[in-house]
Amino acid sequence: MTAQKTDFRMVVLDTETTGMPVTDGHRVVEIGCVELIGRRLTGRHFHVYLQPDRESDEGAIAVHGITSEFLADKPRFKEVADEFFEFIKGAQLVIHNAAFDIGFINNEFALLGGQDRIDVTEHCTVLDSLAMARERHPGQRNSLDALCKRYGVDNSNRELHGALLDAEILADVFLTMTGGQTSLSLAGNASDGNGSGEGSGNQPTAIRRIVAERTLRVLRASEGELGEHAQRLQAIAKSAGAPALWSQLDEADSQVLH
Repeated sequence: MTAQKTDFRMVVLDTETTGMPVTDGHRVVEIGCVELIGRRLTGRHFHVYLQPDRESDEGAIAVHGITSEFLADKPRFKEVADEFFEFIKGAQLVIHNAAFDIGFINNEFALLGGQDRIDVTEHCTVLDSLAMARERHPGQRNSLDALCKRYGVDNSNRELHGALLDAEILADVFLTMTGGQTSLSLAGNASDGNGSGEGSGNQPTAIRRIVAERTLRVLRASEGELGEHAQRLQAIAKSAGAPALWSQLDEADSQVLH
């Protein structure tokens, strides 16, 4: 990996949605981003919950736990679009399964009208950490949880998916997977749900260092955990009318072995 400039800016990004696919009218309900400059987390972040003006699928709620009642008084995307765009503009976006998040983000900008921001890839470069993980670990599970276990990244607070928490965890995984760097815990800085934007994250907090071990210990899921995972995927597939994305990714990973 070639050396990067000390001022090279990256934004690790994650979203939560009302369901999938985006072509069925699903919307973004949460955006979480953390900033890295020169591969070091700066303490700046963008985090907001969004009113999507539609109900979330039961399968999606089972994944992220964000209900319509919780989102009732949250801002709509148009109210935070300018602040969000300025936060990501010119950065390299690091996203796990980037096509999913970019598709939803582009859709949100498209719904606002105008053509200047309809494709964020014209204003940012994108690095897909899932594609990177598949290249490095062919034939293995490469979900964010699987990578946390593989690289020894603590995700014990991740009972449900959350955009800011997942962005922070992905930053740890990405930095460790690509050489090991400093890491910053931002979970305590999350907004109160009213859309804090980047302003609440400008002050650095405690930094912890993640160092990859020479011999990585692989922890396998228990039978009970695998059963719960399968039930959740079935709920998502039932509500979406199609196999869950995670099932499709696992199938694609398994095909590498054949």
